[in-house]
Amino acid sequence: MSHDSAAAPEAAARKLSGRRRKEIVAVLLFSGGPIFESSIPLSVFGIDRQDAGVPRYRLLVCAGEEGPLRTTGGLELTAPQGLEAISRAGTVVVPAWRSITSPPPEEALDALRRAHEEGARIVGLCTGAFVLAAAGLLDGRPATTHWMYAPTLAKRYPSVHVDPRELFVDDGDVLTSAGTAAGIDLCLHIVRTDHGNEAAGALARRLVVPPRRSGGQERYLDRSLPEEIGADPLAEVVAWALEHLHEQFDVETLAARAYMSRRTFDRRFRSLTGSAPLQWLITQRVLQAQRLLETSDYSVDEVAGRCGFRSPVALRGHFRRQLGSSPAAYRAAYRARRPQGDRDRAVDPESAGGPRTAPPSDPAALSPENAVPFQSRRTAAPLPAAAGSLPGQRSAP
Repeated sequence: MSHDSAAAPEAAARKLSGRRRKEIVAVLLFSGGPIFESSIPLSVFGIDRQDAGVPRYRLLVCAGEEGPLRTTGGLELTAPQGLEAISRAGTVVVPAWRSITSPPPEEALDALRRAHEEGARIVGLCTGAFVLAAAGLLDGRPATTHWMYAPTLAKRYPSVHVDPRELFVDDGDVLTSAGTAAGIDLCLHIVRTDHGNEAAGALARRLVVPPRRSGGQERYLDRSLPEEIGADPLAEVVAWALEHLHEQFDVETLAARAYMSRRTFDRRFRSLTGSAPLQWLITQRVLQAQRLLETSDYSVDEVAGRCGFRSPVALRGHFRRQLGSSPAAYRAAYRARRPQGDRDRAVDPESAGGPRTAPPSDPAALSPENAVPFQSRRTAAPLPAAAGSLPGQRSAP
């Protein structure tokens, strides 16, 4: 996770307009939003827990469009407030957006822009980051979202510095979180920022969750494709590609396996993922290289070969463009941050039956206590760039 951004002091100095109140939190709901993400800010900011030492917020639940609002399982919700209520809030939370491929209502985007201009703190949970990006509030800023949608966010909004490895990113007056439960992490962070560690800890105990989770989304970074592709004929081709990253093949090979021309395959792939197939393939190869650098003692040259790069030079170039670091420097920084016990449990991928990286066999190695410590995107040198923010290369990886 990320917090204490370099932009935070500047944002903290901003003053709310006269009609807005710091203790008022507006939650902006849309039809089609998942109920779990929507319920997180309602539970954190909408329940009076002063008896447990948690300062009270005043919650406004606002409809971002005409209702009724349909959510998971066909449930229908009626929000008690409309967009006009956002004008009173010191914090505005967008818990989720129904589709990464459709634009949010312009009226809601205007309301978010006005709120930000008037000093409100704007928060996007999971796919809510797409709403903030559509409003222009993430331009030039670090942000995160669910790792599966991060390449699409980076591709659609190239001015946003997407980091799919973080649980959340606090850029002062604009905050974003990763998928699902990471919204709880960010909401607890907001309470901690407003009222201190004791209040956040008391709330975490009530919610029966850790007050802080170390690590980030890196352990989940695996198949950076929207889940909708599972029902598409291209899913089989994608699965084959992921299982054969150690082989040298290009997009023409994938198009042939899909029985499509290169142009048709590119168009179909982009429509499903928001990313060009070459961009996605390079990203997957670099992610595989990360795993091998983290969990094996293979040389950089060996890692390049086991990830399908034609040469170590190609690996180094793509790795630096994607992560802002050389493979050797990345490995050194990663190992320096890991506890000694974790380093002793590094896994040889060959023992797992092939070039794919195997997870640690010891369950303790996967616990939050043993995860890699977080770093702020504004301060961490080795891990600054998005998994999906690659330039549009034309040559094969």
